[in-house]
Amino acid sequence: MSEHGEIQITCGSVTEANAIAHQLVEQRLAACVQSLAIGSVYEWDGAVQDDREVLLMVKTRADRFDDVARLVGELHSYELPAITMVPITGTIAYLEWIDRQVEPV
Repeated sequence: MSEHGEIQITCGSVTEANAIAHQLVEQRLAACVQSLAIGSVYEWDGAVQDDREVLLMVKTRADRFDDVARLVGELHSYELPAITMVPITGTIAYLEWIDRQVEPV
């Protein structure tokens, strides 16, 4: 597994997404958090939903996934927030920057 990852989190509003992003960076769980407005179609409570959401893309170390998920769970309004991670590779300089920004476990 890669030492670095991008954790993807969907949020119900820009306000919620910004609050989570700021906490992740301030607590040194993320080097950078990017956000995008997206549309999501999914089934929930037996009905197909079609919602506007905000996708957070959290650049961090893979070993911080559990800590990120715990914090997001405390701050998120959804009953079941979508929190997934994909491994990332990048330039040595960028990955070293992530390592400097993210507090070690």
